Amino acid sequence: MSGHHVDPFSNADGVDGVDGTAKELEKQQSPDGSAPEGRLRSCQGESHHHKQKEKDYPDGADVDGRPDGRPGDLPGVDGVDGVDGVGGGDEKGGGKVELHEHDCYDKLGFSFPWWKKWGIISVIFIVQVSMNFNAGFYASGITLFSKHFGISEQAARVGQMGFLIAYGFGSEMWAPWSEEYGRWPIMQLSLFLVNIWQLPCALAPNFGTIVVCRILGGFSSAGGSVTLGMVADMWEPEEQQYAIAYVVLSSVAGSVVAPVVGGFTQKFLNWHWNFWLQLILGGFVQAVHFFIPETRCSLLLTREARRRRKRGEMVYSGDELKGKRLTVKHILMVWARPFIMFAREPIVLWLSLLSGFSDALIFTFLQSYTPVYKQWGFGPIATGLAFIP
Repeated sequence: MSGHHVDPFSNADGVDGVDGTAKELEKQQSPDGSAPEGRLRSCQGESHHHKQKEKDYPDGADVDGRPDGRPGDLPGVDGVDGVDGVGGGDEKGGGKVELHEHDCYDKLGFSFPWWKKWGIISVIFIVQVSMNFNAGFYASGITLFSKHFGISEQAARVGQMGFLIAYGFGSEMWAPWSEEYGRWPIMQLSLFLVNIWQLPCALAPNFGTIVVCRILGGFSSAGGSVTLGMVADMWEPEEQQYAIAYVVLSSVAGSVVAPVVGGFTQKFLNWHWNFWLQLILGGFVQAVHFFIPETRCSLLLTREARRRRKRGEMVYSGDELKGKRLTVKHILMVWARPFIMFAREPIVLWLSLLSGFSDALIFTFLQSYTPVYKQWGFGPIATGLAFIP
């Protein structure tokens, strides 16, 4: 690059209704002849990518004029569509400016204080415990179901099998919608439906009702696909390891808590309480989750764009520019997205297979504890407590 600087506006006159841009630049130059600073953006936070560029260009601007690589703002020039003070964003068709993550980084989940992040993740921890509790707690009632409905214990396990298979598909059905409409509403709806399906199970007149409602409960479970997505909403990729480990621990914790509590339930309560206890825990978890904020970046960008428009800045989020229409094609496209990733992304496929294999081991062990420890005279309570070590 040559040292001679060419002013790109030297021959411009009346661009977008602004006359004499070059003269305006000359008026606002500092006494030493340096170029004026660009206007500060209204959102001061920037991602680590932009902070890294600031390190690379300590003078505050790179070859493109700004630390983030975008053209510098022109002092004294009104914003797009005649709105003054629009900071950042790219102009789209129709004269609308798109608001990007780096334009309001401090409004996103990445900039939440540490205590807020870990508070939200702790709520997600108990949500995940509740989901895995529902999956594992059923096993403690196998003997009770067998005696009450007059079926074999092997047949009684169909209720757990149906839940687990449906749970696997349910996670893939719910997760894409959390990308479209946010984590909070999808998780609330999922928890609500799971709790609803506990009622017909607890009041079931026959075992067939339990099987059907357990399958519907599995389909209604959003699972770790949404909870882990919230980790990505609040931590940059190089900082996610502890949060991911914490959420994964909740899956293991739920699988362990279920048989421990289930041993006492099997000993002192009837089969109805197998579902009432799941409902009580699920209702508590949904009530706690109700008070946590939304973390999905696209939703937070839309909210920030609306706030700015109220202040006179005509900026729009990507979702607003794109628009959302619930057509059959759109619904099928959203639901097909995870399965397309299975086919096209080997790392997604292999990690999914690993996760499925791990879950298979966990629930195989849950079923095997009773016949194994029964050989040494362990009762329901002792068998449940054996999960603690």
